[in-house]
Amino acid sequence: MTLSKPLPDKTQQEAPTAANPLERLAALLKPDMAAVNDIILSRMQSDIPLIPQLAGHLIAGGGKRIRPLLTLASAALFGYTGTRQHKLAACVEFIHTATLLHDDVVDESDQRRGKASANAVFGNEAAVLVGDFLFSRSFQLMVEDGSLEVLRILSNASAVIAEGEVMQLTTANNLETTEAQYLQVIGSKTAALFAAACEVGAIVADRPAGECEAMRDYGMYLGIAFQISDDVLDYAAAEERLGKSVGDDFREGKMTLPVLKALAKATPAEKTFWQRTMGDLEQTEADLAEAQAILAKYKALPESLAVARDFAAKGRKCLEKLPGHPVRQDLADLIDFAVERDY
Repeated sequence: MTLSKPLPDKTQQEAPTAANPLERLAALLKPDMAAVNDIILSRMQSDIPLIPQLAGHLIAGGGKRIRPLLTLASAALFGYTGTRQHKLAACVEFIHTATLLHDDVVDESDQRRGKASANAVFGNEAAVLVGDFLFSRSFQLMVEDGSLEVLRILSNASAVIAEGEVMQLTTANNLETTEAQYLQVIGSKTAALFAAACEVGAIVADRPAGECEAMRDYGMYLGIAFQISDDVLDYAAAEERLGKSVGDDFREGKMTLPVLKALAKATPAEKTFWQRTMGDLEQTEADLAEAQAILAKYKALPESLAVARDFAAKGRKCLEKLPGHPVRQDLADLIDFAVERDY
């Protein structure tokens, strides 16, 4: 299948000056990220061997580490020179990892980041319980920070994420789902943690309320743009780049923006197709290709990316209210990368 987004030129990819903004931030914040990783490895330990074994299966599996990097970048943007951001970045990663463990059980996923998911290897019960353990560890880290405001932000985000997961259950297989409902789901289940990760970096730097709010709003817009791009990639990416099966959302009946765009223009025959495949989950081997053809017919993927770009523009606008630190440009570039990436 042809990629909707061409791969970058290999020579550019290998040139240090052309590293993508996520890689630039990771390089810039490498000492901070090393401290975060030390905390993660230390705090996922337990006298119960299965806990670090299962948690390590997912945490050591890589991933973009974008959420903890946002906490570190936010603190750096405001010139903070302390170490509080390290535990809070680890806390953010634990919350994220816990939600991934739970998501894979709910979605019955057998692959995560290009390898067998934790639930496929260790079983659903163990995956859920270790997810609970990591949530608990995250709250321990919040309490150790000692700030009620930080505790409020991160605990609220945890509750909103859970609400988003439940909302997604109610919209799955429902062809009556609206774009507003879709945005509410991804704003809760994905963007809320991006927003919290950014905001706590500003909080530890003791910034004024307006700057904390701008940082939070940037994170929210980044998270929404990131998730819309993810939902496009589920129908358009190269599987070896994506690190998971293409078409997972289709097979699970998730009502994502590309499908909603196509449904809005669907013929009666196409609505019947969507109802059979996503509403009733009666699918054949050929159905994913048919779904991709319908999405292409109505330009649903580029239209969805256009929505993501609108949110990215709002996120960049938020950054204009913040100090002119070099990290600010990396964050502006990051929100564009979140939309235009091919993995």
